[in-house]
Amino acid sequence: MTTTLAAPDARAAAVLRRMEIDVTRRLDGLLHGDHRGLVPGRGSEPGESRPYVHGDDVRQIDWNVTARTGATHIRESIADRELETWLIVDRSPSLEFGTADSTKATLALSACAAVGFLTTHGGNRLGAIVAGRDGVTTVPARQGRRHTLGVLSRVASSSDSDGAVTVTFGEALRRAGGIVRRRGLIVVVSDFLDPIESWSKALGALGARHEVLAIECSDPREFELPAAGIVGLVDTETGRIVEINTSRASVRQGFAAAGVARRAAVHAAILGSGADHLGLSTDRDWLADVAGHVTRRKRRRANATTVGAKR
Repeated sequence: MTTTLAAPDARAAAVLRRMEIDVTRRLDGLLHGDHRGLVPGRGSEPGESRPYVHGDDVRQIDWNVTARTGATHIRESIADRELETWLIVDRSPSLEFGTADSTKATLALSACAAVGFLTTHGGNRLGAIVAGRDGVTTVPARQGRRHTLGVLSRVASSSDSDGAVTVTFGEALRRAGGIVRRRGLIVVVSDFLDPIESWSKALGALGARHEVLAIECSDPREFELPAAGIVGLVDTETGRIVEINTSRASVRQGFAAAGVARRAAVHAAILGSGADHLGLSTDRDWLADVAGHVTRRKRRRANATTVGAKR
């Protein structure tokens, strides 16, 4: 479903304006002159060919030149003058959970705001594919601050519908493969609680063509439980309720171990797909985490350039 954006109401507009001010003040300077600073990579438009050296991305191999010369070559890429960014946002009921400073849904909106306000400059375009209770909504990529605010308002309101989820997060990723034709930046925002096998292949297919940043939203209670006696845990996706005795140390330890294992598996699946991974939590400063990611990415890129020059 493709939607026509309406202007955010007064309350939503005020929230988004505060986010815009925070992002601009604390993050915009980090990306000055580098609109691809959120993710690793050089660009997407084809440039000159050169001989392959150890450490180059094998996905950049130019097979035509390699066949003609008999030696492996890669095709350098140059940065786009205009960047097309797509948000793929999971707004399933599990994101309504939160026990710290916010819900994961608010954290997801904050992440989308950071990406939107940082990338939509100089004619860059922003589009969105939002998977919620009312199915999948596609917002075509367009320019302008007003459009960006409309996209963020749509993300914020996408959980208002009642009823069960009709389209899974993995299906939304697969749809994106057919919708996003132009090479660019894809930012996937989710808690990644769906079975890994349901989304990892689709994420890898996107990573083979685009630069992909996967932002994982989490809450501390997903990794540890307090000793609070018998509590009922509700699966927000299915409504199922399970009672457990949190006073038992073995239960808390088992829950914590399962949480750590799950996070490690998600991290491995994301990196295995070729995407970059940024973790945000409801008990941390999301702006500081985004800033740290951008800084580390710039440092890695600078180091890679230095190593390449020495060769």
